[in-house]
Formats: sequence, structure tokens, C-alpha cells
Amino acid sequence: MELSDLDFELPEELVAQVPAEPRGASRLLHLPLAGGAARHVRFADLPELLSPGDLVVMNDSRVLPARLTGRKESGGGVELLLVEPLEDRGGDAGAGAHGRPGARWRAMGQASKPIRAGARLDFGGLAAEVEGAEGDGFFVVRLDRGGAELEAALERVGRVPLPPYIRREPSPSDRDRYQTVVARETGSVAAPTAGLHVTPALLERLAARGVARATVTLHVGPGTFLPVRTARLQDHRMHAERFHIPPDTARAVAAARARGGRVIAIGTTAVRALESATSPGGLRHGAGRTDIFIRPGHAFRAVDGLVTNFHLPRSTLLALVCAFGGTERVLSAYREAVVQRYRFFTYGDAMALLP
Repeated sequence: MELSDLDFELPEELVAQVPAEPRGASRLLHLPLAGGAARHVRFADLPELLSPGDLVVMNDSRVLPARLTGRKESGGGVELLLVEPLEDRGGDAGAGAHGRPGARWRAMGQASKPIRAGARLDFGGLAAEVEGAEGDGFFVVRLDRGGAELEAALERVGRVPLPPYIRREPSPSDRDRYQTVVARETGSVAAPTAGLHVTPALLERLAARGVARATVTLHVGPGTFLPVRTARLQDHRMHAERFHIPPDTARAVAAARARGGRVIAIGTTAVRALESATSPGGLRHGAGRTDIFIRPGHAFRAVDGLVTNFHLPRSTLLALVCAFGGTERVLSAYREAVVQRYRFFTYGDAMALLP
């Protein structure tokens, strides 16, 4: 499949710059997988689209304020985006899907002049030394602290890592609105955006309808948000991301299957975690890393329905949605969403692809 097959025209003014107010007030395009016309409803209507016995699965990863701006010893400006804790050379392990991060990290970096090994960086209360370059804008850095002290420092000096198509500086309100209401396990550098629409009241209504809920953890990193730079989709290689399937979630999925319920993933990252941990024997619990690239032709084994935001053209996320709903049907729905003036991307509206 060619990358150009995932293109569509999107007016710039439809790229949402701020979230809907209040949380959960966004629109929802309901696309029945069995065919038929799309329906235009509100995200708050989601419980009525699901059935008693269904199971919704959300990603409970919490976003780090991982964007750092500071200075090199030479005085030149530098910016880092911390993307993944690494194993310490002394043998201490970096954080898995659970646990506090260490001091050694993989980061994406940019500066007015090349960033070189040995460079010392100051971020106004947090310091780092560059251990080496990995290429393609990635570096290994050692921060001057880890664990709880690092998390506290990032809360003070780090910025919310809003994506570049949000053309404004993060505001204080983004500290809350760029997290889901189920965010618990710190480690993502981008939000699992479908979950941003979910409110405590909606979770209560799902429970009252008899819809069960479970969580997975997938720490969003470059594998989710980096652009595809190959002409053919099959030539693209994903960066691996950390995930964890709790035992309770594996049991909840098995129970939903046993009672004839559907497994509905809230977001593409929940899909990738579930599909990565599913074998013919069912969903396995435990931690792992996944570089799965779900694109048209993928045979889904774990997920029956998907709730997701509207994604960038030519992206791995759009490829996943097309794999799930059919390329022509999904792109037709996107074109209708443009006509209907839906809001796109991180802070935009959502669509539900349901059987």
C-alpha cells in the first residue's frame, strides 16, 4: 500500500487548537462497521451506542511534562523531548511500563548548533549531559537526578509536550486537559487522545448501562507520533513503545468474550497494546515492548470496536483506523467530517467504529 493512499484534504482551520469546553462536549461521528450511513452525534451519546455486556478498554498512561528548553554551556539554546528511560550503564534498569524513571534517557533534541556528546545542558533547575547521538535527531542523555526527584523537577521546569500542529504555547489549563481522567502510570510524551473526551460522569453512565471497563498501559512515544517517511507503508519501521496488560484486564477481556460482549478500544494505543499481547490462546497479561505497525491487511484478534480521534493524513494512526474500518469507508467518513466541520487531531472531535 502506498503512503499517498492515506491522503485527504484538510482545511487548516479545522485543526483544533484548544479542547472543547467542558470536557466531553465534543462531537462523535458514528460509523457502523456493517455498513450504512454515518451518524452525527455527541461524544456524550457513546453509552447509548454500546450494549450491556460490552467492555471498554482505555490507556491509563499519564503524560510527562517532558519538553525541556534551556541552554548549552556555550550559551546557545537547546530543546529536548524526553521519550524513554534507558537502562543505566551501572546495571540499574530504566523504568518499564510501571515504576519511576531513572536518570538516563533517550531524547529527541534540537539546538541552534549541533548537539555533541559531552555537552552539558541547563534547564533552569534540571541539568543533563549528552552521552551520545543515535541519529535522526535522537540522543542519549543523563539527567542529574532520577525517580521521584526527577518527576518533581519535570513538574517545575518541564512543559506539556503539545504536538507541533497546535500553534501556541502550552497554557496552565493544558496540564489538566492534556491528561485523561484515568491517567495513572506516568510515562507518555503524547496523550492517548481518544481518552481526553471521557469524563467521570460518562464512566458512571457506562457502568449503569452494564458496560464494563478495564485499562491497559502503553506509554506513547515516537512509535505513535513520528511521521512515515517511506513511499510504501510496509517499508516503515515503528519505534518500540512500552506497554503493560494487568491481570484484571486479561480476565475482563476473557469474561466479555464468554458472555458475548464486544471489546471496544478507546484509542489506537489501547488497540496496539491489546493486539500486541493477544495470541490464539487469548490476551496475555504482563509487560512488554511493541513495535507493531497495524495497517490495512491486519487481522484483528483482540478488538471489536474502536473509538478514536481524527488523525493526520499519511500517518500510522490513520493506517490503523483504515485497517479496522476499511480504507475507502474511513476516508469517505473523513471527507464527510470535513464537510460537516468536525475538529481534527489531538484536541478535536472523535469517531466510533462499531459493529
